[in-house]
Amino acid sequence: MTEVVSDEGRKKIFGLHPNVFYTGLTSLLTDVSSEMIFNLIPLYLTNVLRAPMEIVGLVGGVSEGADAIFRMLSGWFSDKIGKRKVLAVSGYSISTVAKPFLYLASAWGGVLAVRFADRLGKGVRSSSRDALIADSISETERGRAFGLHRTMDTTGAFLGIFIAALVVWLVLGAGTIDLTRGVFQTLAWACVIPAVLAVVLMQILVHEVKPKEAPRAATRFPLSGIKGVFSTRFWIFLVILAVFNLGSMPANYFVIMRAQDLGSPLLQVLLMLVLFNAVYAAASLPMGILSDKLGRRRVLALGWSIYTLVYVGFALSSTVWHVWLAFGCLGIYAAIVEGVSRAFVADLAPAELRGTAYGLYYCVVGICVLVGGVVGGVVWDKIGPAATFYFGAGLAFLAMLGIVTLIKE
Repeated sequence: MTEVVSDEGRKKIFGLHPNVFYTGLTSLLTDVSSEMIFNLIPLYLTNVLRAPMEIVGLVGGVSEGADAIFRMLSGWFSDKIGKRKVLAVSGYSISTVAKPFLYLASAWGGVLAVRFADRLGKGVRSSSRDALIADSISETERGRAFGLHRTMDTTGAFLGIFIAALVVWLVLGAGTIDLTRGVFQTLAWACVIPAVLAVVLMQILVHEVKPKEAPRAATRFPLSGIKGVFSTRFWIFLVILAVFNLGSMPANYFVIMRAQDLGSPLLQVLLMLVLFNAVYAAASLPMGILSDKLGRRRVLALGWSIYTLVYVGFALSSTVWHVWLAFGCLGIYAAIVEGVSRAFVADLAPAELRGTAYGLYYCVVGICVLVGGVVGGVVWDKIGPAATFYFGAGLAFLAMLGIVTLIKE
């Protein structure tokens, strides 16, 4: 049984409930592990396994979308049992067990299977973890709390990619264009160490919190019994997210391939991702605090506007320095949108059904990114790289117009 502890006697960290910091630290270690290896998957598929871009899009879409149903189920189940931590720990554990099998993957089907298993774990943990964070804080702290979590999560991504870049530099040198199987396998086993530490930390230092409100019975099933439970604003927000995520390319796969397409050496591609995550980490907390003051809607509209311009920039890029600039701006977009959108879900959902709300949120995002990844890969192969980015930019622009005109503060 998961322990439920009182908030009394627990010192705040950075002015917030300790659960926020320790879930952030867990995410930091997990992202060190994941970013060491998973950002290299599109390059491994094309450089080593010689897969076409349609397969890259499929694997990328599955990487983001295969967990959609599991996120919805786990969020609903955490509401039903009134516990968040047990599902979060289970999810982190599943992902940790899956990662070493990338060492053995010698065909794109094996890579797809590992990514599916990893995302299953993410699906089990994400909704319950975010609900636990939201349960641990007050309404006025949501932007700051999710901003801090995104900062720590992205700091882990920064460190993980930096480690991957260091290995590439030491083994292959600075001018190598293509990834090799040996470097990929080295990172595949090394990434297990921080993943195991993350599971141990989550189990020991993160605790359930006593609900601040009397619990209400969870819906019978995630897609039944929810009519009238959530506000119209919540459903409109999900529709707008669906539009945006049909054009948001999965896991940066296509922007990574765009960089290599323009002749960037492998080390430079990884350093571009380091830049992206450095900007993302530095700006996430300030953007979360800004959303507490200005409102989520305005900040999200700003983020999607930047995304539109960045993807037009990727489409028009003709030299490597253009891609460097676009990667930096993409980090600003991510800092604005990723944490703030999670805080907005907490604003729009009843506290006792927050897990279900996050499950629906992640389900919509995941399914749409899965479809968008496949479509993006086909467009890349049949029309060209620029068309893929124009497609994403157009849908982002529609999402920006939607949140400005259809949702009121």
